[in-house]
Amino acid sequence: QVQLVESGGGLVQAGGSLRLSCAASGRSLSTYGMGWFRQAPGKEREFVATISWNIGITYYADSVKGRFTISRDNAKTAVYLQMNTLRAEDTAVYYCAADRWGVGSRHGEEYDYWGQGTQVTVSS
Repeated sequence: QVQLVESGGGLVQAGGSLRLSCAASGRSLSTYGMGWFRQAPGKEREFVATISWNIGITYYADSVKGRFTISRDNAKTAVYLQMNTLRAEDTAVYYCAADRWGVGSRHGEEYDYWGQGTQVTVSS
C-alpha cells in the first residue's frame, strides 16, 4: 500500500505561483508513474499533468500547458507541481496519484493510489 501526502496548497492572488509537493509515506516512488489531477466544486475530476518513472516523459492538460510544470526529485521520493500565472479557474482540490506500472496517464482510472488532496484557491 502506498500512502501519498500532498502539501503546498493555499490562497494566492491571480498571477501568482504555488508549488505543490507529493511524497509517499515510508517508501520511494522510484518505479511509479505519477500524476496530478484536480477537482473544482461542482465539477468532475480532471487531469492536470503526468510524468513517467523512467525517463520522465511529461504530458499536460491544454489548460495548464506553459504555466504548470511537473517534476520529480533525483531520488524519486517526491513529485512536484510548479504552478505559475495562476488563474481563478485553477481553484480546486489538487490530488496526486501513483501508477504502479510506471507509465503515468491522463486517465484517473489507471492510477492505483491517491492522496487526500490539497486545496488551491486563486483570488481574482
